[in-house]
Amino acid sequence: MQTTLEVALIQTDLVWENPEANRKNLEQKVNGITDADLIVLPEMFSSGFTMNASKVAETMDGETITWLKALSKTKNAAIVGSLVITENENYYNRLVFVEPSGTLTTYDKRHTFTLAGEHKVYTAGSKKIIIEYKGFKICPLVCYDLRFPVWARNSEDYDVLIYVANWPKVRIAAWDALLKARAIENMSYCICVNRVGLDGNNYEYSGHSAAYDVLGNRMDSIPESIETTEVITLEKSHITKYRERLGFLKDRDTFSLEV
Repeated sequence: MQTTLEVALIQTDLVWENPEANRKNLEQKVNGITDADLIVLPEMFSSGFTMNASKVAETMDGETITWLKALSKTKNAAIVGSLVITENENYYNRLVFVEPSGTLTTYDKRHTFTLAGEHKVYTAGSKKIIIEYKGFKICPLVCYDLRFPVWARNSEDYDVLIYVANWPKVRIAAWDALLKARAIENMSYCICVNRVGLDGNNYEYSGHSAAYDVLGNRMDSIPESIETTEVITLEKSHITKYRERLGFLKDRDTFSLEV
């Protein structure tokens, strides 16, 4: 069991609705990482945030999943991000967490973005997941999930909260504020990866990818609006120290959630 976790955040532009081009671009970026346990990609990393699901959808044994498994094994690092998946005649904005061993865990985005009509195209998920990887308990969520703190509430004593996103520049102030709040209220690391550039609908993305510690302190030096990769070290002792000293999670409310 490790006491630290090296996490690489890849803030990148995406080629609109072109999985092959995005795989090629991302593979170059991933191969440039020399030491990481976990590599985080944006939401819909193979296509951008598109409602043209039928054009870019793949299956769970398709090219992108096969590529992720091979890349994870080669780099000896887990890779997480979301892509468009078709299954049982439905489309999903599905987050995949691929480990070097070939183990693959999935999470279907719970809160589909109604403002963009995502709920009309993609089937919402209903199950929150916690992944145990190298001694850390990880809760991965997707973009619009960020606006719903009850869904992220740390009732499982997870260590790391991850958000992958295509969050536009016009609402980036909310992104910044809510990410910091999620770290503080859950007393967990919060790792957040957003894309940059213009998408096919001419929406602009400014990144603001970030890493926060359990007190809400910014850990990274990622600049906005440019493609970049940064590796952050997460320490188990940091979590234990402040949870034991402050005890805030012991006072959390107990509730049941209907989905």
